[in-house]
Amino acid sequence: MGSEISVNESIRVLALDNTRIHTQLLVEALSRQGLDVREVVADASEILATVTRERPHVVLLTSQLQNSSENGFEIARKLNMRVPETKVVMLLDSSHRTLVTQAFRSGARGVFSRSGSVEALLKCIERVHMGQVWANSKELGFLIEAFSETPPALTPAHGTLGNLSQREQDVVWCVADGLTNREIAAHLKLTEHTVKNYLSRVFEKTGVSSRVELALSAATLKKPRVRETTEGEPGTRQVPPTSNVRTGRIA
Repeated sequence: MGSEISVNESIRVLALDNTRIHTQLLVEALSRQGLDVREVVADASEILATVTRERPHVVLLTSQLQNSSENGFEIARKLNMRVPETKVVMLLDSSHRTLVTQAFRSGARGVFSRSGSVEALLKCIERVHMGQVWANSKELGFLIEAFSETPPALTPAHGTLGNLSQREQDVVWCVADGLTNREIAAHLKLTEHTVKNYLSRVFEKTGVSSRVELALSAATLKKPRVRETTEGEPGTRQVPPTSNVRTGRIA
């Protein structure tokens, strides 16, 4: 138990539920579990500014914001582009198919229904922080159905991912493996700024709007050899097969 609390204390969380009192109750409940949780003001610009400044590991974000010109999905999409290292868990009133798919398309790494327990939410936060995607079997089914109804954003063409450059493909496979921008930069010996530029071009070329959608698209293709050299240097390294999309499930 002691080691779990130590791990929890290292996870920094910002929380915003649909009302101020719900947010305060959520912060208190998770703080009692050992997490470093803070409340954030229910304003789109303030949320973006706070997350950019404090760089929390996880943001718990309601899909319906009061007194805000933007909903949670729109804010999640902006957070995903501006601070991709911060992972968003969307708090939903219900596990409705439309809400679940919209959350993941907005860049959320997990969805959590308010009917769930504090213990389950704690596990969700821990798994998402570890780089996994959190959804129960029903919600994961919605995501797979939605993905199957849409033509894959990435398609193999002569052994490549459509019209992506080799370096852009390398970044795609790293995203599919759950790596953050910082980890991708270290793995491919690039700067974080360069990785962000590559991802922006990938999103623009493929029409993909989130890292989760990008990972799911890549999961349908065979993983090739990934370069692990400094920019401009030739060479490849064989990467062992891994699970592209890791999920957590609520029992």
